[in-house]
Amino acid sequence: MARTRVRTSSLLALSTALTVALLTGCGDSGTATGSGDGGHQHDGQPRVVVTTTWEGAFAKAAGAEDIKVIVPQSVHHAPDYDPKPSDLAAVAKADFVLYAPFEPYAEKIKEAAGSDAELVEVKLDNDPGRAGAEITRLGKLFGTEDRAAKGKAAIGTEYDKLGKELRALWAGGKAPTAVSQVFTTWATGLAGATTVGTYGPEAVTPGQLADLSAEKPALVVDNAHMATGAVLPDSGARQVTIANYPGDDLDLLAVYRDAAAELRKALGAG
Repeated sequence: MARTRVRTSSLLALSTALTVALLTGCGDSGTATGSGDGGHQHDGQPRVVVTTTWEGAFAKAAGAEDIKVIVPQSVHHAPDYDPKPSDLAAVAKADFVLYAPFEPYAEKIKEAAGSDAELVEVKLDNDPGRAGAEITRLGKLFGTEDRAAKGKAAIGTEYDKLGKELRALWAGGKAPTAVSQVFTTWATGLAGATTVGTYGPEAVTPGQLADLSAEKPALVVDNAHMATGAVLPDSGARQVTIANYPGDDLDLLAVYRDAAAELRKALGAG
């Protein structure tokens, strides 16, 4: 996803909202109440606040159970979201706050809230190797290594299974060629397609359009969260729109299954 500029007015509004949220939640003395651990009450489970369902899926796969998502799943472009006071109050109670570097509000939330949570930058990529590495890292931070190992294994198993099914649909047994948006190359890999070009996150220029069309790709694998219509409308390529973010269930396996369903249609299997 593209980096988004943070407007000065938005930051001022964010700071004001944080102040309101913290004054509302801290009581007359200004001191958090709780079990003696800075106000965190979680029965030994880490309390994790994540900016979006994408980070939430990684946290869940890593073994976290107490997960609060700030940006609603219905928001099309997560970096444009303006956190509410209730969102910010949740940050103040977290043990870990997970965010991605392209989300401009995440670190500001942590700093303005004055939380003692650990701020964790997550490298969001649904490629099973890179996702698995992040899940392992988060499991170590959360103290849930065993559950993280199972989550990582489940992702690899599902990706391999779906990939095998998609490769069986190749016309003539030959891998299709594909052009992919830079944040959906993992789905191109799921199909076993040969990537002949990438585009984004910026808008495609006329020169890039000509170069990509010249590759005569069979597929265009687009990003649902940044889609602007047909990318190569006159190329004859089949466009597949892929969602990177899971639903409110925070199920990363469902993201793979949904992507496979779309790719299956593009490969001519209905």
